[in-house]
Amino acid sequence: MKRRTLLLSALGAGSALLVGWGVAPPRSRLGSAESMLPTQGSVGLNGWIKIGEDGSVALAMPRSEMGQGVHTALAMLAAEELDIPLDKVRLEQAGPDALYGNVAAVLAFLPFHPQQTEEGKRSATVKTAQWLAAKVGRELGLIMTGGSSSMADAWEPVRLAAASARSSLAQAAAAQWQVPVGEIVFAQGKISHASGKEGHFGQFAAAAAKLNPGTVSPKARKDWKLIGSPAPRTDLWAKSSGSATFGLDVRLPNMVFAAVRLCPMIGGSVQSVDSAAALAMPGVLKVIPLKPSHGASAGLAVVGKTNWHARQGAEALQVQWAQRPQGALDTKQAAEQLQAQLAKEDGYTFHERGTPPTSGDTLSATYSAPYLGHMTMEPMNCTAWLQDGKLSLWAPAQVPEAAREAAAKAAGLPLTKVEIHITLLGGGFGRRLEVDYVVLAAQVAMALPGQPVQLAWSREEDSSHDFFRPMHVAQLQASHDGLGQVQSLQIKSAGDSISPRWMERVLPAFAGPFDAPDKTDSEGLFDLPYGFAHQKMAHVATKVGIPVGFWRSVGHSHNAFFSESFIDELAAKAGTNPLTFRQQWLQDAPRHLAVLNLAAAKAQWGKTLPEGQAQGIALHESFGSIVAQVARVSMDNGTLRVHDVFCAIDCGTVVNPAIVAQQMEGSVVFALSAALWGEVDIVQGEVQQRNFHQHYVVGMAHAPQVHTYVVPSERTPAGVGEPGVPPLAPAVANAVFALNGKRLRSLPLKLT
Repeated sequence: MKRRTLLLSALGAGSALLVGWGVAPPRSRLGSAESMLPTQGSVGLNGWIKIGEDGSVALAMPRSEMGQGVHTALAMLAAEELDIPLDKVRLEQAGPDALYGNVAAVLAFLPFHPQQTEEGKRSATVKTAQWLAAKVGRELGLIMTGGSSSMADAWEPVRLAAASARSSLAQAAAAQWQVPVGEIVFAQGKISHASGKEGHFGQFAAAAAKLNPGTVSPKARKDWKLIGSPAPRTDLWAKSSGSATFGLDVRLPNMVFAAVRLCPMIGGSVQSVDSAAALAMPGVLKVIPLKPSHGASAGLAVVGKTNWHARQGAEALQVQWAQRPQGALDTKQAAEQLQAQLAKEDGYTFHERGTPPTSGDTLSATYSAPYLGHMTMEPMNCTAWLQDGKLSLWAPAQVPEAAREAAAKAAGLPLTKVEIHITLLGGGFGRRLEVDYVVLAAQVAMALPGQPVQLAWSREEDSSHDFFRPMHVAQLQASHDGLGQVQSLQIKSAGDSISPRWMERVLPAFAGPFDAPDKTDSEGLFDLPYGFAHQKMAHVATKVGIPVGFWRSVGHSHNAFFSESFIDELAAKAGTNPLTFRQQWLQDAPRHLAVLNLAAAKAQWGKTLPEGQAQGIALHESFGSIVAQVARVSMDNGTLRVHDVFCAIDCGTVVNPAIVAQQMEGSVVFALSAALWGEVDIVQGEVQQRNFHQHYVVGMAHAPQVHTYVVPSERTPAGVGEPGVPPLAPAVANAVFALNGKRLRSLPLKLT
């Protein structure tokens, strides 16, 4: 059995306990009409589809839109099955029903590594996976947007829900018209018959709701009209015209505004406060102490008539801060701790196969990646309103139900007394998988009963109180026979684990053995596609104390840099072209090889480039998708310039190729910003990079042209939002080596 099949088999065994939640047959995820939130005049046909009196179609939307196009893509699935125009699908926020739990995201994020022993017995970590996934699935549902999982999770249930609704509507129309159901025709949102009879969905919805749809299946691929086409984004006009509602756009009657002033030292506290100057300022209404909870920092909120008044008041506060009892956190000390533990400890072995060679030359290298912030364009914010004992929230959140539960706990209210409305997200990248900003807004609302309040963070507060991508360091060693034949590849990394810390903050009620090995530490390393005979991948889990969280593509973001840069080093050691070397070792990985060859062909790998330019290549699989990138770079007065990135992707069935291209373009710019400048320094507990003048991003003038090519596939859809990030840094670093012979082993890529 191949290693990848073995991993998936273990994962399937762990998921078997999730009956009725997500891994069970899709039919069990249709739910009932009661699952959808009630709307006057509408009729629910199942847990996903509701029909309006005017024939409109509402689709329950349990996923947050943060620019990745999920609202368009999932609406396309429903529109395809019902044969209605895409713009006729109306989205409604899904209710707090476990029906909408995102099992694909759970399996992507929770802290376990699905591995079996040689005898095929379940390991302790698999047992942890089974227990945890079943518990979260049964008791919470974990409605979330993350892990590039939305399409993978909804592909079957949404299509089946729409197909079931169509079947019931067809039966209702056939019964009313006294014609065979097989003669009913659906087109452009209308139901018709050859006899001339015609009607819209709303005319048959009530009758359809009483019928059993029977055994149905989604459309065959050959019958698709919408899926696979570059349909326009459904949110295009709203975002272009400014009518779209992001978190900061929420406005309620008599609303006031609040600004945070949080302890600048990570883990610190408030020692004393003098609020007299702030309260004396025009427009300042109140100063509210904030309690640290769910990862939130200690501090204060200043309430004002406008956001400006609140911010001015926050700046006027005279606060004495206290450092955390354990001492100040520092990135320099963190790096030293990682290096020391890496040298001293063996770590947990995520994967090992084959027998290590007893002879041969060796090549060794140490790579490192820094802490990184999210810097979403829309800073953290949440609007909260306590009235008549009920707390209402408006938040740009990736985990709505976890945020709702955390707010209820912070407010001391029963969960039934808290509701949450999800707005559009002005960027997420994993930052809004946290709930700290919602918890603080709930605290402020409880101090202002009857008054809606919008709590908004400044850019400086946002960047200083992030949950950072962890710093990681890796030792890579390979043995070879001197003729280019790699005999062994061993990688040992060290760094803080994300998943256990996230569970403590976001889902604290789910106590369990969460410090089991976290697969996000070693993802992208324990499943490398290269056919080296002996491989060993291990990780040393550290606990530095700096808050860490999910960052776009998570562990893949730095592990791809480690592995694909080192693969280039092996090619150079063997005196082989980097493309040829990879092709040689991918003979047992045809999907990877096809993606690699497509990117190389489109980039015209090997052609003579203009003087002063070079190309680098990298390949990586993450979230079910395989991406290869070729970066063409040059140096301009000592400054690195990336001109083009040729990107090939195999992401399974493509629902909307335009969105795939957009996500690859966004991923490249996001990853390039991090590769060139991304770094968070913490000195005496304080973050040094507080705004965009210190945390640079690629601007329009220097953004590369991204050429995207999709490998045709009939596999089920896989992730798209994150897989374009990991290969970029190594592709650029490998191009730099081809250009000037300098091997860059640390991020960001510093040339001097």
